[in-house]
Amino acid sequence: MFTLWSLVEATLLFLNAVCVLSEERFLSKYGWGMSAQVQGFGEPASTKAQILLLVRSIRTVAKIPLIFFNIVAIMFKLLLG
Repeated sequence: MFTLWSLVEATLLFLNAVCVLSEERFLSKYGWGMSAQVQGFGEPASTKAQILLLVRSIRTVAKIPLIFFNIVAIMFKLLLG
């Protein structure tokens, strides 16, 4: 059964996965490293560059709040099953 908690838990797991994804070790193997975002001035960013920017932004902004949300989710699971 699909509940609001399962949606929150899936989002939390996805954000955790994005935050621990290593650019140097994993993404650069597939051409998604730092060098993939090279573009000229005034050129529109490609879809690939926008996804990389989104991953970096999530990693920068969500790192500290994710620690708190993970603790809350763990406590919730321990207390309520």
